[in-house]
Amino acid sequence: MSRERPRRVTLLPAQENIEKLEKVVNEGNFYGAQQMYKSISARYISAERYSEALDIIESGACIQLTNGQITCGAELAVLFIEALTKGNYPCNDDTIDRVRKIYKKFPQISVPLQLGDVEVDDDMQKLSEAIGAAKIRVEGCSSFLKSALKWSVRFGSHKSGAPEIHAMLAEYIFSESPEVDMAKVSFHFVRGNIPKKFASTLVSFMGKCYPGEDDLAIARAVLMYCALGNLRDANNLLDEIKKQVQSNNLELPSSDLMQFIEYLLQVLQRDALPLFNMLRANYKSSIDRDPSFNEFMDLIAEKFYGVQPRNPLQSMFGDIFKMMGAE
Repeated sequence: MSRERPRRVTLLPAQENIEKLEKVVNEGNFYGAQQMYKSISARYISAERYSEALDIIESGACIQLTNGQITCGAELAVLFIEALTKGNYPCNDDTIDRVRKIYKKFPQISVPLQLGDVEVDDDMQKLSEAIGAAKIRVEGCSSFLKSALKWSVRFGSHKSGAPEIHAMLAEYIFSESPEVDMAKVSFHFVRGNIPKKFASTLVSFMGKCYPGEDDLAIARAVLMYCALGNLRDANNLLDEIKKQVQSNNLELPSSDLMQFIEYLLQVLQRDALPLFNMLRANYKSSIDRDPSFNEFMDLIAEKFYGVQPRNPLQSMFGDIFKMMGAE
């Protein structure tokens, strides 16, 4: 018996499907459209027509997000990255621009920080709903951008992922999270390419945080840069923070920890391991304020002075870096 040949499926031009699916979304059938976006794009991918599949998925992600369908939009955004990976698309300016286009469609809505004086129960309900919606936005956008980072590691030139994508993720986590984790925000900013924006973010955080958190956030940022061997941006960041604080008539935190950071940046410009160790010992109580700071100091000692980590199994970037990059 001769084997029956599989039938070749005839695929319409991508634009025809895009227009058809947009009509379904505009009619309010978001779930139905979602299933169609996934099934139709899968056919193009099976036929290795990746360019058209990407056009369909990108269109779907953008229109779902524009219509406030965060879960659907985020799912298609992740599928877009999967299609880039399957098609072996390089991480370059063109593909990053497409990632950024989808990212820009994720809503940015400030969560109310204060409750009204009247109808407190109603206000509490609204606040609870706003916080829940914000968490969904952050989780959806984070899943998309973390998938994009993995793709950029594989198909780009930066071993820790594209700086542009790290910057997007840092900005979104800071602006949209109901409870900001500055460790995560800083983790991505130090791998980004916009230190001035990082500085303005830290200055903004200074005006919102609890007492005693401002110097910790600044010190953490500087130590993270130094742990990556990036002394230039560590200095630039601190200088930019000082400029912005002065121009906004604010006060830079004054503490032993801030003094330690100032001295550390000077010491790291010299081949002075004994001075580094002396500084670390003298400011031990300040460094111990955050458990991660000693991890960073170990990494800095290795990076600048060749000192082997106390834990021989510790990776180059440390378990603490991996932890902060995780969900």
